[in-house]
Amino acid sequence: MANQNGSVYGLTLLSPIKQDETAETSHNCAIREYLASLPNDENSPFARVSSTHMARLVVMDDVVFVGHPAYEEHLKSQYLIFETNFDGDLDTYLYALAREIPNEVHAVWQHCWGYTDVHNDVNGFVAYMKKCQVNTTFYFADVNNYTVQETLRALQTQTAVAKFIEENQGVPAVELQKNFAEFMKRLRREPSPVPGRDERGGPSRLFSNMMWSTRNVPKGRGAHNE
Repeated sequence: MANQNGSVYGLTLLSPIKQDETAETSHNCAIREYLASLPNDENSPFARVSSTHMARLVVMDDVVFVGHPAYEEHLKSQYLIFETNFDGDLDTYLYALAREIPNEVHAVWQHCWGYTDVHNDVNGFVAYMKKCQVNTTFYFADVNNYTVQETLRALQTQTAVAKFIEENQGVPAVELQKNFAEFMKRLRREPSPVPGRDERGGPSRLFSNMMWSTRNVPKGRGAHNE
């Protein structure tokens, strides 16, 4: 179904950017400068909207002519493209944007035609965003039935398990069983992952030294079953 894959919604918006030759800074440049100043880690404004899996904002100047048999076409204005994947339904998410990050939303969309000030009219803002929506066709979400927190927790567990395997190559069975029990206790005590934070918001980069062949196991660290 367009826009939705499982419980994850894929939103695509195209908002026409204002053109004002008298402005000291053009509206498209103002958007670019503001977006460049935003953090993209756990301090990103979209990280504060807890249902957000991912979000991307891009200024599109024009369409690209790819050659025959396509026709050369041009846009009548520049567009702000907003793409995001989130848990739940559209209305709930748009109202969450208005509630959680109104200042950041206003700083971006105030440069677009037809925008309704989110500070003064939340319902009008939601209606405006819906008018800018285009269907996300052939939408595919790699994780389509799990929330942001469930997905982050799974990635956190995956990383921890990989590290445990790496650190316990060739450990005798009795010691391995004891280590695994302690590992599970530590894993259950781990705090909830933080969206956007490398060490807890997703898997850290592992430079693996795993030794998959027993001939590479250091002396005294061979596999034992007793």
